Amino acid sequence: MLDIVTLGADVLRMNAEQIENVDDQIVKLGQDMLDVMRFEDGIGLAGPQVSVLKQIFVCQVHQNEARVFINPQIIATSHELLPYEEGCLSIPGVFADVKRPAAITVQALNERGRPFKIDAEGVLARVIQHEMDHLRGVLFVDYLDEEVKKKLLKIYDKKMSRKVGR
Repeated sequence: MLDIVTLGADVLRMNAEQIENVDDQIVKLGQDMLDVMRFEDGIGLAGPQVSVLKQIFVCQVHQNEARVFINPQIIATSHELLPYEEGCLSIPGVFADVKRPAAITVQALNERGRPFKIDAEGVLARVIQHEMDHLRGVLFVDYLDEEVKKKLLKIYDKKMSRKVGR
């Protein structure tokens, strides 16, 4: 099983590389990522979060079908920005409101290497944007005001030190 890396891991701040060939290894990676995401009760997971610097992420919002996005690109966004509370499997226990476009259009390859395009809004649009940020080394806390960010990261540090001290 893949391990989720947490805040402080260098891989979370790196740019992921394009996937040249959707082969059996990539198909297995996508399935393994879905398994880890579900096991951790997440709704999205990107390659860098499992130490794989490839442009791949998975998501499953509510009971909608699970999706694998390979080499994704956002090709359109709404002008409307909405705040919504976000969290991250790589920064457990930290949540904050982040403003993002309310709706997007994204194109990518699926786990069979076939291109697809979807229009997403609401939570699905949010998750896609959050996971795509991971592919560029950006974390949701980077969108926060510096004071709010410092406060949240202090809380995170305390939680992690208690966890390690057990």
